[in-house]
Amino acid sequence: MSPRPLALAILISGRGSNMAAIARRCAAQEIDATVACVASDRADAPGLATARALGIETAALAPAAYGTRDAFESALGERLDAVRPDLVILAGFMRILGGGFVARYHGRMLNIHPSLLPKFKGLHTHRRALEAGEIAHGCSVHYVTEELDGGPVVLQGQIGVRAGDDEPSLSARVQAIEHILYPRAIGWIASGRLAWRNDRPWLDGHALTTPVVEDFDALETS
Repeated sequence: MSPRPLALAILISGRGSNMAAIARRCAAQEIDATVACVASDRADAPGLATARALGIETAALAPAAYGTRDAFESALGERLDAVRPDLVILAGFMRILGGGFVARYHGRMLNIHPSLLPKFKGLHTHRRALEAGEIAHGCSVHYVTEELDGGPVVLQGQIGVRAGDDEPSLSARVQAIEHILYPRAIGWIASGRLAWRNDRPWLDGHALTTPVVEDFDALETS
């Protein structure tokens, strides 16, 4: 176990539903971690109000106020470093981060992506999965590297695509499992099961070469 709870800094751009799921699990002591700060690139992000209601320190930094991406990311990093985060958690943060920022938190930054990576990197994943006729879809928790949605995947949740699914229904079903898997992956790190070592993820003392995949179809009731 960690000598102290992991300190999490969470970045959001919108509603922050994954942030809230993580924060509530921390508050319930189901994860040996605390959310030290929630930061956003949008002052009007609804998730900031949610975080404040949960008693979490918040910050909003407008990229336009800094002139360049490097200047914005430097200010953001300084703001996060003030709370000494063990992990930086991207939870619907809709900006592509530069190499300098990624290097600053190398091996300490996670993201969740709404597809079964490496399929459908980038945006509009549910629409693209439907258009491609996929029979399975889901989400992936991965370490962040400079390659967009290309870092090592540690955990995936999979559901079957139903005949009646459209983009909103598929999105809702995937988001429901995101709220389970993201806290789980963070909990693995907090308990010492998952670690970044020798420039790769290790799980239970072994180098993780393929992600752990959980099939949620049997758990769905609707």
